[in-house]
Amino acid sequence: MNIENRPNSNIHLLKEIAELLNEETELQQMLSCALQVLLKGTDFTTGWIFFIDESDGHSLEAYHNLPSSLEDERCALLREGSCWCVNRFRAGKLTKASNIIECQRIEKSIEENRGDTGDIVYHATVPLQSGNESFGLLNVAAPGKTHFHEHELALLESVAFQIGSAIKRIILTKKEKEVALMQERNRLARDLHDSVNQLLFSLTLTARGGMMLSKDSEVKETFSTIQSLAQEALTEMRALIWQLKPHGLENGFSDAVKGYAEMLGMEVLVKVEGVVALPSKIEEALWRVGQEAINNAKKHSGEDTIYFYLITSPKFVVLHIEDKGCGFNYNPTQDIPSLGIQGMKERVSSLGGSFHLKSMPGDGTEIIVEIPY
Repeated sequence: MNIENRPNSNIHLLKEIAELLNEETELQQMLSCALQVLLKGTDFTTGWIFFIDESDGHSLEAYHNLPSSLEDERCALLREGSCWCVNRFRAGKLTKASNIIECQRIEKSIEENRGDTGDIVYHATVPLQSGNESFGLLNVAAPGKTHFHEHELALLESVAFQIGSAIKRIILTKKEKEVALMQERNRLARDLHDSVNQLLFSLTLTARGGMMLSKDSEVKETFSTIQSLAQEALTEMRALIWQLKPHGLENGFSDAVKGYAEMLGMEVLVKVEGVVALPSKIEEALWRVGQEAINNAKKHSGEDTIYFYLITSPKFVVLHIEDKGCGFNYNPTQDIPSLGIQGMKERVSSLGGSFHLKSMPGDGTEIIVEIPY
């Protein structure tokens, strides 16, 4: 179906894509559906979308109807390495829809005999942008097609503009939700500090006063128990408040974990290698993992010292946490809710990282987290 012979087809297609983009709130789903609608309404048969981040890494975010050679090994040829369009985008020289004379990824699939290329040799590429922000590339192709006409490139630019605007909207919406969640955490932390925290503190003072004033040994023991329980509850409440609103993280990861450990009567020895500034979402994830590890060490290890090793590089960060306590039997296939291990795993996994825990009775506990960025 030739686009040139359908004068109103572009308008209907852009309208259909616009309606789809307005309805979708999940980024991956939006990209996949928009790509499918584009291919269905044009002569293009194959498409894929790259996101390209500030550190020059690229990721395959969506694709549809790839030939077997490109889809082989989970789209390895598209996910790995570099190519002309990605390099031009990184250099800031790809600002509009363009014909790609030779696709290095397809050429590589032919050289390595990876299978059927679907008679695809060339593709068109267009940057996904919104204002001054660029997110990645939309690539499309068709069997036997060696050149993309101006009207086709113009259509691709219109579609890419729509997708870029939708990406920006979803990102902003996500940030607004994160801000709202942080504000709610801060509000809850303030409320707990001003109400429950103060009541528990008053209870400890009252119990101490009753113990000092009473001459009856049984009454003294009762007040002592009340004071001990109130103090324990107060410590737990302060830890909860800290979890909701971590103090010290603005001064860096090391200060935050040391301050939290000190509040619980623990000591953290921190060694840092590398000086790369971490993205805030990664720093907070590491802080939450470290926080849970300190809690576990406090409750279960029998030791009052825990060791942190933070190693950063331009591409990834590794956090190694170790205590020399009593350890426990750990089976990675079974969840241990009381230790919060599943929560640590999920937090690290959400950032594309890996989580490993090793522990044996009498050998302490070791946690290794690695997160790319």
